Amino acid sequence: MRKEYDFTGARKNPYASQLKKQITIRLDGESIDYFKSISEEVGIPYQSLINLYLRDCATSHRKLNLNWK
Repeated sequence: MRKEYDFTGARKNPYASQLKKQITIRLDGESIDYFKSISEEVGIPYQSLINLYLRDCATSHRKLNLNWK
């Protein structure tokens, strides 16, 4: 390991704007269990799987159809 490093030629991370933002969200246990079971099948962490699903919904402008009685 060097005693000193020269960062004068360094540049800002070009992917910094794409980094994830930590939030708190409340989900019911059945939903979490569902995504955890799928994550075991496909080998993707369940939080990443939930993020991929939500991103797919957002990019396809999918909206939930709710009918209150």
